[in-house]
Amino acid sequence: MLVAAAPASMAQKNVKLGHINSNELMQIMPGRDSAQAAFQREVEDLQATLKTMQDELESRYNDYRAKESQMSDLIKQTKQRELQDMGARMEEFQKNAQQQLQDREQELLKPIIDRAKKAIEEVAKERGYTYIFDSGVGALLYQQDSEDIMPFVKTKLNL
Repeated sequence: MLVAAAPASMAQKNVKLGHINSNELMQIMPGRDSAQAAFQREVEDLQATLKTMQDELESRYNDYRAKESQMSDLIKQTKQRELQDMGARMEEFQKNAQQQLQDREQELLKPIIDRAKKAIEEVAKERGYTYIFDSGVGALLYQQDSEDIMPFVKTKLNL
């Protein structure tokens, strides 16, 4: 049904299509390399902190195993809880670090992505493109101002 409707609508309005590979564009955008370098530094800092935590946990675990036979049950239980707590803190740190890195990457790239998107939109408007497709991901990047037919479709479907 949509395929049949498309040629009729195209005949009524001059449709001009374009495409761009946004992945290629992002590779050449000014500021991308410095954003990537800043992100990489933050990744390395968090990895170093996590490595320190892992080393400390491993050291305490090895110490516990070496002295376990000499410990009373109360001390064993206490040491086991301490090790479990350290493991839980390390897992929580790792989870939070991953979220922080995702947020930071978006924060660093947003101005670059916004500039790229604005340029795409300006070129599309200046050159009269109706639609711009991203050949890198297959997404619609720009659509010329048009009437939203959703209310008409809802009425047709009695929604």
